[in-house]
This record gives sequence, structure tokens and C-alpha cells, in this order.
Amino acid sequence: MAPELGPALDRLWQVIQSRRGADPQTSYTARLFARGRTKIAQKLGEEAVEAVIEGVGENSAALVAESADLIYHLLVLWAAAGVSPADVAAELARREGTSGIEEKRSRANL
Repeated sequence: MAPELGPALDRLWQVIQSRRGADPQTSYTARLFARGRTKIAQKLGEEAVEAVIEGVGENSAALVAESADLIYHLLVLWAAAGVSPADVAAELARREGTSGIEEKRSRANL
């Protein structure tokens, strides 16, 4: 059986949290934190573009690798912004049962 994403994301979140304040010379995550939210967001954007490129290609392994990079950088951005996976899960639960079209329409009114 393949590993489940939930436990893997939980472990990754804990590792990311543990790197806050760590030595940027020995931890890429600590280096991202030290560079700030703008740099983290920029890296997330770069990874998103790479995932899109692989998404239209034929190389599933490359898409898997870029997806992992994208998720990692998203979690680092959440941590830097004070957002937790529980916050995002609560928002997803709030949207559950609502059509995507309705949900987008409701955000347009904000």
C-alpha cells in the first residue's frame, strides 16, 4: 500500500516548525525563514510554474517531484505567515458541499 499524504504532511509540518530559528548554513528551511516571506512566496511561485510545466508534459515522475517541492514551499510560507494546516483544513471543511462556482461567486462579493 502506498504511503498516505496526511501523515507525510504532518511530519513535514513538524520538521518545518523545528527549523524556525535553526542555522541557515545547515538548513534550507531555516535559510528560507531567514530570507523572509517575500522570498518564500517567490520560491513558491517558481515551484508552481515548474509543476505546471511538468503537468502538461509526459513525465509523471517529474510532476511528482515538482508537486512535492510545491507543497513543501507552500507549507513553509504558511509557517512564515502564521497559518497552520488546521486553518486551511477548517476553510476546506467550510467550503465542503458548496459548488466551486458558488464559492468563487461568494468571494467576489468580499
